[in-house]
Amino acid sequence: MSKFKPNRDYAGETMYSKILVPVDLEHLDKLSKALNTAIDIAKHYNAAICYLAITNTTPSAAAHNPEELTKKMAEFAEEQGKAHGIHASSRVVTTPDTAVELDKKLHQAVEETGVDLVVMASHPPGPGDRLHVLHSNAANLIKHTDISVFVVR
Repeated sequence: MSKFKPNRDYAGETMYSKILVPVDLEHLDKLSKALNTAIDIAKHYNAAICYLAITNTTPSAAAHNPEELTKKMAEFAEEQGKAHGIHASSRVVTTPDTAVELDKKLHQAVEETGVDLVVMASHPPGPGDRLHVLHSNAANLIKHTDISVFVVR
């Protein structure tokens, strides 16, 4: 783990020191803008990134079990850190039902990791969004936490 000195804003305070980035290894191709945004911000503020995966306890296309996903996420974080010259780590949170508990687990991860910024991808709006049938994980996080949330579309 390398030591780094966070940049300071005009008041002498650290702007961002640790960034949380929710990641789904099955859909990295759809996350490139959010991943690049987080990396740019981390470089600018000399901040660390924690890549987060929230997964079911059952097998998925990304991994057969949470232990395998934990290993893959650690490898992903290490690759990102080396490729971009940033301090990167990973965290995997398991739940029996991500559809029901995703917002709760995301909020818990924010609290437990002590991050001061979340950078996350958003899906393009669709008809269900206009009718308020579907809710946004980012909007829920914004409502229930006091840290900054950067939503990348």
